[in-house]
Amino acid sequence: MKQKPKIGLALGSGGARGFAHVGVIKVLKEENIPISYIAGSSMGALVGSMYSAGTDLEQLYKIVTKFKRKYYLDFTVPKMGLIKGNRIKEFISIFTHAKKIEELDIPLAVVATDIKTGDKVVFTEGSVADAVRASIAIPGIFTPEKIGNQLLVDGGVVDRVPVSVVKEMGADYVIAVDVSHVKQDMEVTSIYDVIMQSLDILQMEIVRNREIESNVMIRPRVEQFSSRAFTNIEEIIAIGESETRKHIDQIKREIEKWEEGPY
Repeated sequence: MKQKPKIGLALGSGGARGFAHVGVIKVLKEENIPISYIAGSSMGALVGSMYSAGTDLEQLYKIVTKFKRKYYLDFTVPKMGLIKGNRIKEFISIFTHAKKIEELDIPLAVVATDIKTGDKVVFTEGSVADAVRASIAIPGIFTPEKIGNQLLVDGGVVDRVPVSVVKEMGADYVIAVDVSHVKQDMEVTSIYDVIMQSLDILQMEIVRNREIESNVMIRPRVEQFSSRAFTNIEEIIAIGESETRKHIDQIKREIEKWEEGPY
């Protein structure tokens, strides 16, 4: 009997552009490509957690297409960030059924960054809402999330597309999704634009190496959309779908090859 590879999905950060991950997951499911593990940074962690919690794709699509900035805009007096992040944490908790990571249907790893030490922090147990809230804490925008003695910010700071994380979970075959291309000549009009563009630029070289480490790197071309404007979500999801379809034959071919004998 052929042994099937355990397929891991590494979902990258990218603000609103990260909704392209929904399109990627939709096509993989339609094509009967089973996902054994998910690792996510920032928006990848948010989408990955909702899917891992058992939210069916139709419902997930409805939730994200109705996503509005008011779900997370709870401003605070700027000390370590502009947004408190309590609202988004409640949102995550509701749509992941207040589960712990170890209770999810698909094993999940959530990546965050310890701002005090610079270390990558990977959550594979504990509160989903706490871990994802830490992972999406864009420095300067969201206040950091305190968990234990750690002060945590966005996972994309240290690992934008967490390929090595999903490999450590046990994945034999890794499908990576990068939604954060640097948009040249981008119109920079806010502190958010400055921070997001800076993060994208800092991560450019690192992600090139991730491409070599993963079996397939899917890059939905969503850089024309603002990472902070939640206005073109359906279009962003559709681009995630169409980009994934371009890779389906390759994925199926390589999985078949793996079944005949591991790489």
